[in-house]
Parts: sequence; C-alpha cells; structure tokens
Amino acid sequence: MSRTRWPRPAAAALAGLSLLAAACSYQIPTLRAGSVSRVRNSVVLAADGSVLATLHGPIDRQPVALSAVPEILQQAVITTEDRGFWTEPAIDVRAIIRAALTDLRQGQATQGASTIPEQYVKTVLAGEAANRHLSEKIREATLAYELEHQHSRADILGLYLNTVYFGAGAYGVGAAALTYFGRPVGQVDLAQAALLAGVIHAPSADDPFVHPQAAAARRQVVLDEMRSAGDITAAQAASAAAEALVGTGSGSAGVPEGELAPYFVADVEASILANPAFGATPEARRAALYGGGLIIHTTLDLAQEADAEQAAGRVLPARGPSAALATVDPTTGAVTALVGGRDFYSGRPGSQLDLATQSERQGGSTFKPFVLTAALEHGIGLNQEFAAPARISIPITGGTWNVQNYPGEPVGTMNLVKATIFSDNVVYAQLMMRTGPSSAVSVAARLGITTPLQANPAAVLGTNPVDPLEMADAYATLINGGVHNSPFMVSEVDGPHGRVLYRHHSDARRVVPAAVAYTVDGVLQQVVDQGTGVEARIGRPVAGKTGTTDSWADAWFVGGTPQLASAVWVGYPGAERPMVPPATPFQITGGTWPARIFQLYASAALADQPVVDFPNPPSGPAAAIDGPAGLSVDAVVGFPEAQATAQLDRDGFVVRTESVPNNEYPPGYVVSQSPAGGTDVPGGSTVVLQISD
Repeated sequence: MSRTRWPRPAAAALAGLSLLAAACSYQIPTLRAGSVSRVRNSVVLAADGSVLATLHGPIDRQPVALSAVPEILQQAVITTEDRGFWTEPAIDVRAIIRAALTDLRQGQATQGASTIPEQYVKTVLAGEAANRHLSEKIREATLAYELEHQHSRADILGLYLNTVYFGAGAYGVGAAALTYFGRPVGQVDLAQAALLAGVIHAPSADDPFVHPQAAAARRQVVLDEMRSAGDITAAQAASAAAEALVGTGSGSAGVPEGELAPYFVADVEASILANPAFGATPEARRAALYGGGLIIHTTLDLAQEADAEQAAGRVLPARGPSAALATVDPTTGAVTALVGGRDFYSGRPGSQLDLATQSERQGGSTFKPFVLTAALEHGIGLNQEFAAPARISIPITGGTWNVQNYPGEPVGTMNLVKATIFSDNVVYAQLMMRTGPSSAVSVAARLGITTPLQANPAAVLGTNPVDPLEMADAYATLINGGVHNSPFMVSEVDGPHGRVLYRHHSDARRVVPAAVAYTVDGVLQQVVDQGTGVEARIGRPVAGKTGTTDSWADAWFVGGTPQLASAVWVGYPGAERPMVPPATPFQITGGTWPARIFQLYASAALADQPVVDFPNPPSGPAAAIDGPAGLSVDAVVGFPEAQATAQLDRDGFVVRTESVPNNEYPPGYVVSQSPAGGTDVPGGSTVVLQISD
C-alpha cells in the first residue's frame, strides 16, 4: 500500500498536533471501514422490477459501490469539496492551524473539516454536531491520517459518498439520487451531480425542495468550479444550469414515498411485519423491513394499477362516494391491482385505511353465486322452477322471514338462470332454505371468503360484511374452474446480498367440482350479457354479479375473465350513507358506477391480451347439474391415490383422503371409499378415500 510523502513543515506540524493529541484525556479509537452504519433501505418492486417505494427509518441509506457512481458525480464532489483529494495529504494542516487560531480568538470551535478524509471521519465520529472542541478536531485529524494509511483513496471516496448527508433524510449518494430525482445513482446526469455536490455544503439551507433558489445558486457555484477545473465545458455548464432542480423523487417536500400504489405498498409492509420469516419478534421484523436492505418483489402490475385508478377517477365525481378495487389472477392468486381509496396522502382522517383489504361491508347480491354453487352441489338443477312473486314470507325458527324484490322485477315463476340474471331475492330466499345457510356459508369459505360469516337465511342477500380482495378471490376460484389459490402480494424477498429469504409457493387446491364452477360461470356470463351487469360488458366473455344493499349504502360488481377477477365496491368510507339523490346524481346500484368502473378498467387492462372463452362444463357432470338425478360414483378401490383423485375430480366430486394402516395394499393406494363405487349421489358430493400408509 502506497504511503504519502509529507513535506517537512507539514511533518513538523503533524508532530506538534500528535503531541497535543497525546495530551488529551481520552484514547483515540481505531477507525475502520466497518464504522459506517449497516442500516440499509429496503426496496419494494413491482412485478416488472420497477421501484414502487423505498422503505427506511429515520436514516435513509442505500449503499452503492464506487463503480456504480458516475464519474461526473465523483468529479463534482471532489472539485467542490477537496480538489487535492487524489494528490494531497489527508490532513490540511494549514487549515487546522488556522482553525485553531480562530477558535482561540473566538473562544469556541467555529471552523469545520476541509479534506474528504477529514469530513468522513467527522461524519463517523461526530455526525453533524456543531461547536466541537479543538481537541476533538485534532483527534479527527489524527484519525484521518490513520485512515489514509489503512485504505486506498478510492476506498475512502466510496466510504465518504455512502455516508455524507445530503439533506431530506438521505445519507449517501444512493439514497440522495432516489430522494431528489427518483432514479438510481447510476443514472445521475451533470446537472443532478452538481446539485448533489452542492447540497453537501449546507444540506438544510440548500434543500432544493424547501429552498429552491438557494439550491439553484449553489448548483451554479459547483458548475462554475467544475468549468474552471476543466471537468466540463462552458456549454455543458450552461446546459446543466437550465435543467429542473429535482424530479419525481421521494423528498420531504416532493412526491411522497410509495406514490405508486400506496395502499398496495402499505399492505406489503404489513405482510412483512406479520411474517416470522423476517424475525422472531415485531421489533426484529421492523428492523429488517426499515433497515435490513430487503429487496421485496411483488405481484403488482403497474399498467393494471394505472388503469384501475384512472377508471375509478373517471366514473366517480370529485366529491362523493369512494371506490375500492382488487384484482386477482385466477390461475395463481397474484394480486395484480389494488385501489384502496381516494388519496392516501391527503391527511384526511381515515385516508390511509385500505378499503380493499381493511374495510368490510355488506356484499349484497354478490353472495348469490355462493348459494347457487351450493345448490348445484346438492343436485338442484338450473332448470328447477320457483315461485317468483314480488314478496314472500318464509317461516323460520323464531318467526317469519319477509323478503321482497326491487320494484319493477318480473313476477310469476323462474328457473335459477333467470333468477340470477334478474337477481331475484324471492327465488334465492327459497333456494337458500333448500340448500341450507350452513352449506352456502361453507361454499363461500371454500372459495376464499376468510371473514367469519353468520350462517343465517338472510346471508343469501349479502348481509355478511366482506372486503373486495376476498370477494375477488372467491370469484377467481369459480373462474378458475373451482381451484383456489390464496391471494398474495409478495412473490419473493431477497436480502441485501441476494440471498433469498422468502419465496411464495402455490397452495392451489380444488374446492368445488369443475362442472359446478363452470356452470356457475356460464350463468354469471348471462348476468353481464343481458341482466343487471350489462354495464360491465367489454366485448369479450365476462362472468360477474352485481350487488346492492337495502340501504343503498354499498354497491358492488364482482367478476372477470379467465385472465383476471376483480371486485369493485363503491360507498362512503366509515359510514353507511345511502347513495341516493341529492347526495348522488341518481340511485347508485351495483349495475351503475361499480359496473362502469369495471368496464373501463378491464377494457384497458385486457386491451393487448387475447380473447379467452370460459371452458364448457364436462359433459358427464353437466347432465347431473341440469337435474337432481345425481351421478354414479366410480369404484376406485385398488387405484393409486393420484389416479383415483384425478378420476373422481374429473367427474365433479370433492375428494377427501384419510391415511389408514393396511397390509393388503402398498402405501399410497385406495383401500376403501365412501360412498361405495356405483352409488348414485348428487353432483358435487364428497367422496372419502382411505389411503394405505
């Protein structure tokens, strides 16, 4: 390692300083590169790798290698802060002697550090503390001398650039580039490099967000110094001086952090803080999230997110109800878009409450497909006729249940297809009593509703509170042929050095027979084609259902295509206020604003994707679903478990397995089944298989 040759006067002065340092009453510590705090920002990425947010605590630090710092930025800092950095000693002896004399005359410490090594030592040892004693300055000078003999100048420059304070909470060039310009430091240009170099001198006074004129003047000083040093030409300096000061960064007075999908980012943060994979205690998880340098890969589709936010903004008036929207990929469970409210950063009470995941409201008639699913599993066919008067009184335990339809709906008799198209309450109330509330609630839970539901007759009318994400998940299961995937937002989390700390694994499982799911999808397509959901038509097959509560306080559209499943809710956050004139231009139902939001959103989100049709139900189970006759269960005793399960699943049955000891069959084979092979049962029934262990 090379050593610096000291001029004799400088060596003599250093000897004097060393004697003074030796007289100090404290011990000089050894300075190492590891003295820098290991706190690192965490980054949240969209599905395409775009940065959604940078997460950090009070200290915003994003360490980068010196090789990643553009040469123009290195030049700007060196020219401004320490022109002799590459050739001169680490200690400016004359400056220290001058500072000592000034301090003695004024009776206090007023002069600051000069060279980059001295500034680095000051940052590590004393931060930005003012009024430091002369003895402390001498200690720093001695440590700067030690630092120079422990590390190369390039290493020292890298340490300095990663620790120096740039204002707005940003420590180091990596955090500063994101804070002021919203871009990685490797993309910084000349104008931005000059701004960053200038801010070092007085981070608060030259903060471009707070004091733009002072920041511009300081940037000009840096450009002039770089021009005089020969780093840049006069033309380059003039061009840089004409550029805007800052971009869409995340500074205190700029665009807030997490500006892209802030509700989604908040949900991601909550999921990390609740996951023991990132720490055994809440404190450990917070330290990992806000200082552990996590790279959090998410499922958010930025284009879909933008389409969703624009659709809600175009449909809803500036003042009035809010909207929430959640989209799930039916084939994976990935949450690809999420709108949680009007304005996360407005500062209004409740503005940061995520209406898509944290606010549960009555689902209205969007619950009816769950009852239809239960009916099909019980062998009640779509062609089953029900009386459809305008109102009906149904005896129930403890009294009478009075149900009525909305005015103007047809009366007479209806089958289940027509009753679903018109969302007939009276028919579905009778169907609920035929299937049983427990069966309907069980179906909802299997499909993806995680909120505890009350199993009472009125549940068919959506009296249970639910949130948009779980409704999107439940309909996604139907769209996916009865196979459920738990919704997820985080696909992978890497540590700061690339080690995978967490990776999402699929938990796909069949919860409803394919024949039943695709039959329900077919009915829900007719709801959009000719029923209450016509405003949601997008020129391709869509299966969906509208929902409106009795008080007109909640309006829903839930549905989708084989590529996406979405739930849209419209209402007033925090209060069940009727959406009727004069509060709204007209009476808001699920078929108005929610359906229109879906229509605008899905049209844009799927514009570049091929049209995909819903599969037709398999021919075998379809016949059983059309009537109550039932299906014959295949005999699968002696089959391997996988083959038996696949065969019964294909026929539309729900399979449950149990492990039992057995000496007749090898492990993994079916030793008995219930119901027995050849038994006629309703489509969608459960078949229990006992498997040899």
